[in-house]
Formats: sequence, structure tokens, C-alpha cells
Amino acid sequence: MMQRGTLSLCVLLVLMASSAQAERIIAARYAEPAERYGHYALGRPHEYARLVATTDAGRDAVLALPADEVFEDLAPRLVRLADQAPPALLVIVSARDGGSRLALVGLDGRRLEIVAQSVPIGRPNRWLNPVGVADLSGDGEAEIAAVTTPHIGGVLRVYRRRGERLVEIASLGGFSNHVYGASQLALSRPARIAGRLQLLVPDRRRETIRVIRLTEAGLVESARCRPSEPVTGPEALDDCERRLNQEGSVGPGHPGRPSISPGWRRHDERQARASRRDLARDGARGDAHGPAGGRSRPVRRGGGSASRRIRSQPPAGTGEA
Repeated sequence: MMQRGTLSLCVLLVLMASSAQAERIIAARYAEPAERYGHYALGRPHEYARLVATTDAGRDAVLALPADEVFEDLAPRLVRLADQAPPALLVIVSARDGGSRLALVGLDGRRLEIVAQSVPIGRPNRWLNPVGVADLSGDGEAEIAAVTTPHIGGVLRVYRRRGERLVEIASLGGFSNHVYGASQLALSRPARIAGRLQLLVPDRRRETIRVIRLTEAGLVESARCRPSEPVTGPEALDDCERRLNQEGSVGPGHPGRPSISPGWRRHDERQARASRRDLARDGARGDAHGPAGGRSRPVRRGGGSASRRIRSQPPAGTGEA
């Protein structure tokens, strides 16, 4: 009798342990190309109505967007923001009125749902391209980096998850990690430089790779790589990472070699102060993503201030950003 009771208890414990182990996402894809938005920053057919996630239980879960939204993206990114966090999908959602925003999609029980999202850019035909997910602060929790409006004066923004929100914590202007209409999204990424995770992101002309690190004061540029040709693929990023880690600090003025300017600490401090002023100004006017319409917000350089109209514009009539 006692043995039978012990056996029943063991079976119950096994069943409880199995039920406690949550179902996890292991793969995902977009489905049902849609023409209801019609922006096509990545070319056709890369606007989709549905997201399909496959779980470790062999089940497909589906998230269908409202009629005024699409996934304006190539493929979902399977990410984990902390060691113990469940896998989630990082996606780009674009809306008819608000343009693009970042969204984390996860399982809520058996349902696939948006579990956290950023503020949208604020205008239609305004897009963003993720840089990557990495623990840039070294605190064990990964941040999410993206370039908003990479075609008309891109701004690098870093977000942290706070409950159901992806909150912007730092930003810096002067970047482009995408060519309008192209399907190549891998023009920027995190990299470990000198033992620290930093961001490799091309400048607005994609002629120089800027190496950006996150500090308590904000985003600051720690180095630059100058490829012999404009950045068109991930190979230039690989070469930049390799050279920086092999050669360390190299004097400026040598195309194709990494460049770290003298007095960089003072330059970092100026950039960080400018980033804080820009974020404070944006918060005061309720403009979380800067002005739209082809003009960048002021970006401080070397103690000066300039507000410039970006000369390189997308094809006429697209309204693209």
C-alpha cells in the first residue's frame, strides 16, 4: 500500500514538473504577403499580415496584425534578453498612421502576442532597421539597438525592456544601415572590441564604420574604420572588427584601417552631453523620434551645433524614411 502511494506521488511530481516547463519558441517566419501598407522599404513582397512561430512542442502559433498594420521585415529574430528569460521574437511592425516600431513577440500561454514594444516613429513610411541585441551595459540584461529613418538622416537608438514597453535610453545621430529598396539588412551589428560589446554602424553615407559604445552618459564613438569602398555587406563589418582587435589604436588618415583619434575621452564627453541634451529636448516637446520630413535633429560635433538637411533622399514620390 505504501509502495503504491509512493509511486502515485512520483507520477504526480513528474506531471507537475512537465506542466511547469513552459512551451518555448524555437523558430518563426512571416506569412501572407500584404499590399495594404505599400511602403516596401525592402522591396516586394516584404510586408506581411501574419507571424507564425513554431514551438518546442511541435505546434504553430499565429499572430495576425490589424488591418492597418504589417510586418515590414525580412524574417523574425529569435532573441533572449537575459539568461533566464524565455525566447522572444524581435520584429518590425509598421502602421498606416504611425510608421514603424520595434516589437517583442512571445507566448502568453498558448497564444502568440506582442509582449513589449517601442514608441512608433510617428509618421507613415518611416522605417527602422535593427542593429542587434546585446548586453551593451554589462549588467546581464541585453539592450536592443536600431537605426530609425536610415534613409534620410538615421538616428541610432538603444532600448531596454521595461514591462510592456521598449524604452529608449540613449540615441546618437548620423547613421545609415540600409539602402532603400534593398533586402540586405546586415550592414550593422554588435561586436566585441577590446573585450567589450560595442556597435558597428556605418555613417550616413556608409563610407565609414563608426564604433559606438554605451556608457552611463549615453552613446559615444570610440573608434572608426574606413573601408576602401562604401559599406554594402557584412564583410566590411567583419574586417573592421578583426582590424580593431588586432591592431588596437591606429593613427587616423589611413583608408581601410581603423582610426582612433587623439583626445578621444574629451570627444566622448562632448558627444554624451549632446546626447543628453537631445533626449531632454525631445522629451520636452513629446517628439520621441525626432523631426520627420527629411531633416535631422541637431547633432553636436566637436562642441559645435548644426541642423542640416540630408542631401541623399529616396526616390521621388515614395515619402520614404
